[in-house]
Amino acid sequence: MPSSGHRSKLAHMLAGMLVAAMLALAASGCNAHISSRHSPRTVEFSGYTWRAKSSSEAVGPGPNHFSDSARNVWVDSRGRLHLKLTRSNGRWYSAEVINTQSLGHGRYSFELGSPVGHFDPNVVLALFTWSDDPTYSNREIDIEFSRWAKRASPPNGQYIVQPYYPHRNRQRVRQPAVSPSTQSFNWRPNAVTFASSSAVPSAWTYSGTDVPQPGSEHVHINLWLYRGARPKNGRTAEVIVNSFSFSANG
Repeated sequence: MPSSGHRSKLAHMLAGMLVAAMLALAASGCNAHISSRHSPRTVEFSGYTWRAKSSSEAVGPGPNHFSDSARNVWVDSRGRLHLKLTRSNGRWYSAEVINTQSLGHGRYSFELGSPVGHFDPNVVLALFTWSDDPTYSNREIDIEFSRWAKRASPPNGQYIVQPYYPHRNRQRVRQPAVSPSTQSFNWRPNAVTFASSSAVPSAWTYSGTDVPQPGSEHVHINLWLYRGARPKNGRTAEVIVNSFSFSANG
């Protein structure tokens, strides 16, 4: 028979195990609540459903923290999409929406309702297609506006068919601080043609071997911080997208 000391130790061990089990149960309940509370938020914009991106850790691009809150992503009473970089409790949050439909070949057109040629050097706006399947460089086609951390950089935009590192796969442009502006790309089987209502040059066609073929790609719109660095001016930033349209006929 165990001594009283052993019985006391055993009782303490059982009590500890019971407390640990109760804490684990409570933790699992909290996690379930958090998971439910952070289920993907969607917005309706230009006739499509878009999923707002949210991350608890820093993720690409950037890396950045992304928030799907109504402070970062919303559609106003005029049907315009707003994306905003915000700061909360010392942390910067970026914004991104993802079209839930995969559209394939055709013309992707974005009418921007705010100027994008005056960004803080660390702010990036991207309009692009992306697939989680790495085939064809994730089927990524980009229109981007940024100064890429350079305070003085006349080219403040670029058109890219990924991969970006061959010079022939990208075209740098100058986008004036005007609004509205229309930015688009027409994705065809053997070429991608970019066009802008205000950038210089206003059009560029890529017809090299890296033109992707359609698959599981979705169009994304995001506003983020280059290399995850805070804005040099310390201010929030916002972009308004008046509309998005897609035409399979180009």
